[in-house]
Amino acid sequence: MNILAIGAHPDDIEFGCAHVLIQEARRGHRVKLLVLSRGEAASSGTPEAREAEAREAAKVIGADLAFLDFGGDCHLERNPKNTFHLASEIRQFQPAIVLAPHPDENQHPDHAVTGRLTRDACRYARYAGLEVLKGFALPGTAPHSIAALYFYGITTEFGKPDVVVDISDVAKDWERAMQFHASQMQTRAYVDLRLTGARNLGLSIGVEYAAGLYANDPVRVAALSDLSLSSRHF
Repeated sequence: MNILAIGAHPDDIEFGCAHVLIQEARRGHRVKLLVLSRGEAASSGTPEAREAEAREAAKVIGADLAFLDFGGDCHLERNPKNTFHLASEIRQFQPAIVLAPHPDENQHPDHAVTGRLTRDACRYARYAGLEVLKGFALPGTAPHSIAALYFYGITTEFGKPDVVVDISDVAKDWERAMQFHASQMQTRAYVDLRLTGARNLGLSIGVEYAAGLYANDPVRVAALSDLSLSSRHF
């Protein structure tokens, strides 16, 4: 299947959900990253350097990477034009799963904007009668309905996650991907911050490292008995 991850800045995906993307790429799924700015407003690192960091990290993840021009860092807006643009990208890639930053406010306004923008775009991508999308999408691109949208935290968690994934087998590669963003380590030890959080979540379910995701919609299964794992040992 195709899996699409969207981030506001060059390091968001790496800190937030690269662990699960590495797992899925290893399973043979096609993974694509869309980044909506080059971190132009950041205190550390030039846009050129930050793009280069992200491209090296994408190699570790095993993903394709594209940068989109949405006005630049600190200029991302949730408006119809941006939504149509992102919806056209969804139609072209045809992902089954989409991951985006959590839509609640956190340390950077662009994160919440990107989460809400992605949620809107996933809905627009399936509207066959939305004529305006034909001006954005490639000729012949069909409307597309994704199977699931999940949100990730970047440096902030948002309460108890809806889905917990054992990422112990890819923790080292996840660390490598994060380490490429050296420009962002000058003010805070983000790699240690993220690994510590994953370690704590992992301990809570009896594994070494775990990742938490937040579902946009209830997780659907064919039968209750399909849910054979639990994060709690009763």
